[in-house]
Amino acid sequence: METENLLTKYIVLAIYVGILFLIGILASRRIKSMSDYYVGGKGMGFWAVAFSARATGESGWLLIGLTGMGAMAGYSGYWVVVGELLGVFVSWQFMAKRFKRRSDKYGAITIPDYLQSHFKSVSHTLRVVAAVVLVVFIVIYVATQIDLTGIAFESMLGLEHQWGALIGFIIVLAYIFIGGFVAAVWSDLFQGVLMFLGLVLLPIVVWFSMDHGTGVTEGLNAIDPTLTQVMGRSNDGWMNLFTILGLSMIGLGFLGSPQVYVRFMSIKDENEIKKGKWVAIAFTLLTDAAAVTIGILARIYFSEDGAHAADLGNNGQNVLDLVTREFLPPILVAVFVAIVLSAIMSTIDSLLILASSAITRDFYQKIFKPHLKDENLTKISRISTIIMALTALIIAIILNYVSPDRQVFWVVIFGWSGIAATFCPVIILTLFWKGYSERGAIASMISGFVGVILFNFVFKEMDNIGEYFVALDVLAPAFAVAMIVGVIVSKIYPPRPEAVKMIEGIDAETNGTTADTIDTK
Repeated sequence: METENLLTKYIVLAIYVGILFLIGILASRRIKSMSDYYVGGKGMGFWAVAFSARATGESGWLLIGLTGMGAMAGYSGYWVVVGELLGVFVSWQFMAKRFKRRSDKYGAITIPDYLQSHFKSVSHTLRVVAAVVLVVFIVIYVATQIDLTGIAFESMLGLEHQWGALIGFIIVLAYIFIGGFVAAVWSDLFQGVLMFLGLVLLPIVVWFSMDHGTGVTEGLNAIDPTLTQVMGRSNDGWMNLFTILGLSMIGLGFLGSPQVYVRFMSIKDENEIKKGKWVAIAFTLLTDAAAVTIGILARIYFSEDGAHAADLGNNGQNVLDLVTREFLPPILVAVFVAIVLSAIMSTIDSLLILASSAITRDFYQKIFKPHLKDENLTKISRISTIIMALTALIIAIILNYVSPDRQVFWVVIFGWSGIAATFCPVIILTLFWKGYSERGAIASMISGFVGVILFNFVFKEMDNIGEYFVALDVLAPAFAVAMIVGVIVSKIYPPRPEAVKMIEGIDAETNGTTADTIDTK
């Protein structure tokens, strides 16, 4: 029976991979320029962009990390849902159209392109800093996603971690190679639908399969009364506050992360953004809440079942595997293997294309070979993609050996935080403050980059206060530091008059100057 179940999983996985390759082949027919390869020729529809942005933003962290967090944290895990929902809403409601408008005016197809044009830069310093930081943290983030692939294959298919990581790596690299950004977005739409249906339906199945002699709150209280404390599980009020901030501030990453905002560059027009907003919000609310709920229900069920009480070890990251094997028939378990891989690969493909654009366009073409035509860059782009993917694969395998008891939720958040703290403050200030300068942006990126490292490896280890920074994590404080430093440096070194004039002209064209521009000059 076990052999038949395993065979079923492999057959479903083969069908899933076949669909991805078909998407890549169809997408490759639309690749006629670098704009097509990196932003889909700026003609993508709202369904594809909304699902792609959410699938890319969530990653395997949603299915493996957040379900595990729900099991370990209980009701306080829903603060992640609140934070992400607010982040997605603010991003689509107040930032997406303005960013789309300006990036189109600048003719930008990468984030460094956008920044270089916004400040009317006369040197390559800003582009180099942006590209370097982007590549460093993207490689780290991709490594966490490949690590998740290894975990998924190990727990759900019985393969060793390194082989699972290698197989997932080969699959995603192959279809990116074929179809670029269009393949990534179309596959994200397909994968996003799988993620949405799987996550939303699974807690319903679990709920109706459980014994309802006691309610959810009573079940959690029987295990540990602190699991039902929404405002935190500690007796220390400050610790609870820092914990709530740490969980909810994860949503800051949606306010300018390049892997999300390049999708706003790719969308056809601003009307598509209005439609896509509601798709993105509904996706976030339902999938995030479902993931936490799955973890909570699993904690109750497996704690009540003495035979499985010890199975929720390893920080709960095996919750999804336990739940699917316990409540679903083999064919649906196999589908969930594909869903987990969908979540992981929808992020890896987008990040690798983004990092490839930073190296190929922002380094090689714009700095060293400015007269090189776009069509000559395809080979270089693919080589850089392979090199970065291999680097990430090596890091993922090392991570598994160095830290076998790692909690996936926070490992993934470190990579996410690095990208967000470096770029989100910069994107926010470029959109809403015309007094923001190029030097201020460089200072923001460097301080955000350094802040993530310091808060993670220094502040968390300090006596007395370290435990509070563990609860708060790195994104919120590094984000704040980057914002403050950027404003201070911009006050000391104001933007070029011609850059301010250009921004005012763009705002005036769309009647947006008085409506939503913040000017603290």
